[in-house]
Amino acid sequence: MLEVQRVDLVGVGLNATDTLIPLKQFPVSGSKVEYECATVMAGGQAATTVAACQTWGLPSRYVGKLGRDDAARLHEREFERLGVDARLVYAQEGASPRSMILVDASGERTVICQRDPRLRLQPHEIKREWVTAARLLHIDGFDTEAAIQAARWAHEAGVLVVADLDEDYEGIYDLLPLIDYLIVSRDFPLKITGDHDLHRSLKELHTRFNCKLTAATLGPDGVLAWDGNEIHDRRAYCVPTVDTTGAGDIFHAGFIYGLLSGWELDRELDFACAAAAINCKFAGARGGIQDVEAIEQLMQSGERYR
Repeated sequence: MLEVQRVDLVGVGLNATDTLIPLKQFPVSGSKVEYECATVMAGGQAATTVAACQTWGLPSRYVGKLGRDDAARLHEREFERLGVDARLVYAQEGASPRSMILVDASGERTVICQRDPRLRLQPHEIKREWVTAARLLHIDGFDTEAAIQAARWAHEAGVLVVADLDEDYEGIYDLLPLIDYLIVSRDFPLKITGDHDLHRSLKELHTRFNCKLTAATLGPDGVLAWDGNEIHDRRAYCVPTVDTTGAGDIFHAGFIYGLLSGWELDRELDFACAAAAINCKFAGARGGIQDVEAIEQLMQSGERYR
């Protein structure tokens, strides 16, 4: 059995093999559209966040499930290249998660996912020490039961919990009270609270689930966050956009980097916005993970959306 080392971050959740297809014109129903190339890359919400944090010098661990196939071998090689402590669970049958990602001329991506139910990570397949030997746990909530188990262990051990949620998964209401930093997609607060006003719904999530921070990522509008005392509205940075794939995953990585570095909240959010913006200048979920100096340079000199 491999010894479990202390790390800064452990990510429990999705991986995916992304097939990226740039399109000059996005297809309409019933049409035919030609494409020039397709590129296979490693992706997935939690896995990409872990990869970015490891690149920035935070020792990181990834926990997720794969099949016995070429996609799994791609992930294994990438984790090994980066130096990530990968604790991988394998399904004897079923294909590793895959995504077809169509990127239009503006850089906006449309994702078509294939997720074999046999690849769902189960609570009994993860080990407590994988989680508790870390400063922070990051989850994306897709494998909800496993995420709940990991978050419970984290809370018992005093490990911070950050979540990236975009869907009202079954069992999500058991997970939400275990999250310290809830950073979600634009529509998630409405799905949970029924309130169309984002300011009010973030405040309700904060109070209802006793989070330290509730926030929503808003694409070009940046991020809106509520810390229990005030709203923080941090605008995104203007960059030439090639591909928005992975922007949210890199945003979470940037936030985690700032949080573990002990920064004040606005700087954490600005760093996350800048990291996500730079990633959008390149193709793929992890294609634009730049070093910390490049991100801070954009923070100092970059123009923001109004």
